[in-house]
Amino acid sequence: MLPEPPLHPRDEFAELPGDPPAAAPHMAVKRAAMAAATAFIAVNLWTGAPLFSLWVGSRVVGGSVLSMSAVFVVVGVLAALVFAMALALGWLNARYNRLTGRRSGSVRLSWMRSWNAQEDELEGYELGVSALERIVMASVYIAVIALLVWFFGFAGSPLPS
Repeated sequence: MLPEPPLHPRDEFAELPGDPPAAAPHMAVKRAAMAAATAFIAVNLWTGAPLFSLWVGSRVVGGSVLSMSAVFVVVGVLAALVFAMALALGWLNARYNRLTGRRSGSVRLSWMRSWNAQEDELEGYELGVSALERIVMASVYIAVIALLVWFFGFAGSPLPS
C-alpha cells in the first residue's frame, strides 16, 4: 500500500502541526453538513431513488399497459441512481476522514476476515467506524425495521381467506 501524499499547506483541510484534528469552529459546521448530506443520501437511497425510478417508468409507459421497455427504464434509472448515490457516499466519507484527520484505507471488517489472518491483514482494525458510516448503518436498520413492520403488520396476507 502506498503512503498518502502530504497535504498542501493551502489545502482546505490541512491542519497545523500540534493542533487536534478539526479544532476550528467552522470544522464542526462542515462535519455537521457532511453528516446531514450523508443522512439525506442514505435515506433517499431506500426511498427517493426507487420512487423516482417508478415515476420515470410511469412516464415511459404512457398508457395503462405495462411494457418491458418501461421495466428496463425503471431498472436502469434505479441502477444509475444507486450507483451515483454510492459514489457520493464514498466521496463524502473520504472527505470526512480527511477533515477529521482519520486515517483512510481499506478496512476488512472482523466478520469478513479469515480465521488465520496474518498481522499485516489486521492493520486497519484500529480505525473503527466513522460517524458517517454509523449514519448509513442506522439508515439501513431503520429501512429493514420499517419493511418488517409493514410486511408483518400492515401488508396483510396474500393468501385467500
